Amino acid sequence: MTTIVDPLPTLLVEPVVRAALREDLGRAGDITSTAVIGRGAKCKAVVAARVAGTLAGTDAAALAFRLLDPEIAIAVDRPDGATVEPGDIVMRIDGPARSVLAAERVALNLLCHLSGVATSTATLACAARPHRARITCTRKTTPNLRALEKHAVRAGGGVSHRFGLDDGVLIKDNHIAIAGGITRAVRDARRASGHMVRIEVEVDDLAGLEEALAAGVDAVLLDNMPPATLREAVARIDGRAIAEASGRITAETVADVAATGVDLISAGWITHSAPALDLGLDIESAPANPVF
Repeated sequence: MTTIVDPLPTLLVEPVVRAALREDLGRAGDITSTAVIGRGAKCKAVVAARVAGTLAGTDAAALAFRLLDPEIAIAVDRPDGATVEPGDIVMRIDGPARSVLAAERVALNLLCHLSGVATSTATLACAARPHRARITCTRKTTPNLRALEKHAVRAGGGVSHRFGLDDGVLIKDNHIAIAGGITRAVRDARRASGHMVRIEVEVDDLAGLEEALAAGVDAVLLDNMPPATLREAVARIDGRAIAEASGRITAETVADVAATGVDLISAGWITHSAPALDLGLDIESAPANPVF
């Protein structure tokens, strides 16, 4: 299933892309392209898929070319959320050859990584689709890439968990250990939080679940429970709270987890360890290299 998503505001994406270009250009720019390609050389290129997958990061990749050289023209054939097969063209590039090659790696690094996130998410979402469970990411993201990676999760048909520590209360095992138990932690969180803030508690057994439900939580994170226990947990929750399953979720296990009736299935690896999608840049035409 294709999930076309609106692009992120350029204001959020540009600092990341600009920093990546600055890192790659170093102190002297692309000395290879400057040495072997004439100043006036132009080229036409395409970014194409080498394997099947789901796209994300097309806007970030296009921005990498435009930031490095405004003379580069970009046409995106397939937006974020679109699926591709081997050989499909993702975007077309036309402009100064030196600039195209200088921006190539940053553009592809972003595009391949984010498309890998979208593809991994789509794999889980597809397996869970016969059931009501939705796939969600976590805060296990690459530093400084969180907004882009969570956008890629949405492109793959998933949803986002917390964006940061400040937009939801998630009381985990370490909080419980220090606070003095689930009941006390939830009570104190309720007192300290505004009316718009939801409270979720992580539990790893049914006794913890019962205490969390009695405390009136909005959601429970059912951590590392086998399917049989998850099914019993969902029955006990009985709609009183959102049920989220987490822990070692894979493409092989996600369908069984979804079949238990949970509302959400969270997986950290879809952002922090997703394999990059193989996409490459190919030169389609380049007039004779002009004199330097």
